[in-house]
Amino acid sequence: MSNQKIDSLKSDLLSLLSDPSSLITEEEKLQALSKDEWFVSAMPQLALEPSNAQEVASILAYAHQHAIALTTRGAGYGYVGGATPIHGGILLSTARLNKILQIHPGDAIAIVEPAVITGQLAEAVRQEGLFYPPDPASLHHCSIGGNIATNAGGPRCLKYGVTRHYVLGLQVALATGELVEVGGRTHKNKTGFDLVGMFVGSEGLLGVITQATLRLLPRPPARAMLSAGFENMQEAAQAVQSIFSAGYLPSAVEVADHFTLKAAREDLPKNFQQHIPPGKAHLLLEVDGQEASVISEIEGLKNILDTSALQVEKALGESSCDFLWALRRSFSMALRATGLIKLNEDIVVPRSRLCDLVAFTERLQAESGFPIACFGHAGDGNIHVNIMIPAQEKEQQQEKIDLLLEKLFQQVIQWKGAITGEHGIGLAKLPWWKMATSPQVRSLHRALKSALDPHHILNPGKFV
Repeated sequence: MSNQKIDSLKSDLLSLLSDPSSLITEEEKLQALSKDEWFVSAMPQLALEPSNAQEVASILAYAHQHAIALTTRGAGYGYVGGATPIHGGILLSTARLNKILQIHPGDAIAIVEPAVITGQLAEAVRQEGLFYPPDPASLHHCSIGGNIATNAGGPRCLKYGVTRHYVLGLQVALATGELVEVGGRTHKNKTGFDLVGMFVGSEGLLGVITQATLRLLPRPPARAMLSAGFENMQEAAQAVQSIFSAGYLPSAVEVADHFTLKAAREDLPKNFQQHIPPGKAHLLLEVDGQEASVISEIEGLKNILDTSALQVEKALGESSCDFLWALRRSFSMALRATGLIKLNEDIVVPRSRLCDLVAFTERLQAESGFPIACFGHAGDGNIHVNIMIPAQEKEQQQEKIDLLLEKLFQQVIQWKGAITGEHGIGLAKLPWWKMATSPQVRSLHRALKSALDPHHILNPGKFV
C-alpha cells in the first residue's frame, strides 16, 4: 500500500473514531501489535483501538467496502500466531473494550466486553459468591474475547467444560459492518441454529466479538487438592485411569513429566521447590463442592494414589490450593528458563490413550534428540507436548522439527484425537490443517466464511 493510500486511509478512518488517539501509526506501537506469543510477526499498515461496538462496526463496513485486510487482536497471549496480521492492512485492537458491564447474581450471568481479562472477571464474580470456571494458564493476562475466539479451556475442563459452555449470548460485528446479537441471557435457548457456537472458536475469521453474555455458577464453598509424585509418567497415567474407574470426577487432573519437573526444580523459588514431589512424574488433583463431600472425596483419592505414588501432599482450603495452582502455572515459565525454545503443541488424545501418548513422545524424543516436555490436562486428554529446541538450531533444524511435528500429529489423528485443544490453528498449525480435516469439512468452513465475509477480509491467510 503506497504512502498516499495510507494517508487517505488514515483520514477516512479518523472520521469514524471519536478519539483521534484510537488511530495508531507509530512504528514502535505497531511492532508491539504485530505478533502474539508465537514466533512470526507481520506489520499492519495501521492499527485502530475503537472505543465502542459501533466504531468497530463502522471500521468493518469501511474495510469491507474497500476490500482491506483486517485482523482482530485481543490481549496478544495466543500461542499460534492467530492474531498476526500477515496480510498487513488494518489491525483492530479491542483493548479499549474492557468493561465488565453487568454481573447479575439472580440470572447468574455476566455481561462483558471482549478485552476484560479472564482472571479479573473470575475475581469480580467471586466477590458476588459466583464462579466462572474456564481458567487458561494465562488467565491473569488473556482476555475473554481471545478465550472465545479460540474456545479456550484450562485445567477445570474435566468437570466444568470449556469456554463454549459458558457463552450464552454474543454481540458480533460482522465483516459487512452489521452489529448482530445472537443467543441471550437465558441458560437455555433453542431458537434457530446455534449461532453462538458458530462464533466461539472461529479465530476472528467470521466476525469481531464486541460483547459477551457469560453463564456463571454458584461458587463451591470448599476445595481440596492432592499433589503426588510418581516413579514415571506411565504410573501417573495409570493412576488417572484408576481414579476414573473408581467413579471419581475431580474438578481438575493435571500431569507433568520429568523434564518439566527438572526445569521447575532448577528455576523456581525455594518455597515452590519444596512442594515439588520426588519422582519423574507429577499428578495434581482438585476436588470442590460442599465441605463434607470434599473431605470425603479427597481421602478416597489419596487412598488410590497411595498405592503407587512415591509421595502425596494434601492441601485443604482456598490459600493452600491457590499455592499449588501457582506452582502448576509456573511450569511453563520454568521451561522457558532453560534457554531452549519451547514449541507448545496442545494436542488432545482420547483419555484411554494417555499411556500410549507418553510412550510415543518418549520414542520421538529418542529418535529426534530433542527433549520433549509433556504436561497438561490429563483428565480430558489435552496434553501440552513441548518440543524443546536450542535457539541457535531452530532455523537450521526446521525441516527436522516439521518432520517431528508431522509424526506427532499423524499419530494423534490416527488415535482419533485433535491437533489442537485450546490454542487454535492460527499460523502455527496451518501446515497440518488439511491433515486434520476432511475435504467436506473444509468445504463447509469455506461456505460459512464466504457467507459471512464475502470479500474474505477478516484475518486473511489463516485456515480458511
